[in-house]
Amino acid sequence: MSFRWTRSLFAQLLVAVVAGVLVGHFWPEVAGHLKPIGDGFIRLIKMIIAPLVFCVVVTGIAAVGDIKAVGRIGFKAILYFEIVTTFALLFGLLVANVFQPGAGLDIDPATLDPKGVAAQTKGGQLPSIGDFLLHTIPDSVVNAFATNSLLQVLFFAVLFGVALAAIGKEKAPLVLGFVEQLQQVIFKVMGWVMRVAPLGAFGAMAFIIGQYGLGTLGTYAKLIAACYGAAVLFALILAVIARVYAGVPIWRFIRFAREEFLLALGTASTESVLPRIMAKLTEAGCSRAATGLVVPTGYSFNLDGATIYLSICTVFLAQAFGVDMSLGQQLVAIGILMLTSKGMAGVPGSSFLALSATAAAIGAFPVAGVALLLGADRLMDSMRVFVNLLGNCVATFVVAKSEKQLDQDRMRAVLGIAEAAPSTSRA
Repeated sequence: MSFRWTRSLFAQLLVAVVAGVLVGHFWPEVAGHLKPIGDGFIRLIKMIIAPLVFCVVVTGIAAVGDIKAVGRIGFKAILYFEIVTTFALLFGLLVANVFQPGAGLDIDPATLDPKGVAAQTKGGQLPSIGDFLLHTIPDSVVNAFATNSLLQVLFFAVLFGVALAAIGKEKAPLVLGFVEQLQQVIFKVMGWVMRVAPLGAFGAMAFIIGQYGLGTLGTYAKLIAACYGAAVLFALILAVIARVYAGVPIWRFIRFAREEFLLALGTASTESVLPRIMAKLTEAGCSRAATGLVVPTGYSFNLDGATIYLSICTVFLAQAFGVDMSLGQQLVAIGILMLTSKGMAGVPGSSFLALSATAAAIGAFPVAGVALLLGADRLMDSMRVFVNLLGNCVATFVVAKSEKQLDQDRMRAVLGIAEAAPSTSRA
């Protein structure tokens, strides 16, 4: 039993995360040199994301064989994302107004260094809605894979899969067979990469704690408490949605995918678990088509944790400068964040860019005030990562259920709810 426990990836990740926190706290100068370990693991994962998404989407669509069903899945996913992220913004706004994390701080804008935000964002900017949508279309298929642009790879994969379904998989068995075999090879590579996951989690956690320190917790205590409290409440809401609509006990799924959730927390990145969480969702009864379309799209359109954080921080900054934002200003801020939050994925310092754009638009507090969050932003990563990942898992179950592409028997068997009948065939 003891030997099996030490071989458990979850146990190894847990030890690695704890060790990372300890090293970062007690030996911050050493932790500063461990960043390449965490970055190296993330690069290993990113190396296989684009081909894996392509294979999963193509084989999923080909298995469904119904082009209209693919269109419905995409439409329902986008509709669900818009509804849930808008609710997340309003929910964060409610929490900030009730809890008032910035009240009484009385910050002087002159004491802040706006150059810190510029350094964090690396001079970048959020794309406009038009640019963001246009960027989903690759100018070259090779370039989409080379730059690891998830939405562009997804766009091409959908076209390729739909074309394969329209031709008929019986007329192109070699093409479909190649993609299916390539998918098996990629999953094998993923298994090898995951063996070094504890090292990646250790390096990433040590660097984060070493750079920002646990002392920051006291400085931003109310803001951190508000964000993490909102995350817990929002997770409960997601659990209710999953249970009532899809019949999925989401806490059992989290237990089933505990290694993926812990790895995401340890590396502060949902990308690090994208291949594994897609496999877990498929194993838990979601069709390959639903998983392949919803999850990658959700990584850009369904950032529930990030949107909660943005709305809370907008009100926090106003309160910190002693500004009483009117209801109209808060609603305008929500409207701006609804747009800017969709282009956040993959943009360095995207949360600062979104908040800066919001501050400039509503004029309630100085744009330079966004620098106040420099010390707390990385401490929010765990909250954002967990809610983002959970939100995309729930979205996959909901969309799969709506399309009758959720194998309830298999889901119950995998999550240990009850003994299931023999699994039905599914896409």
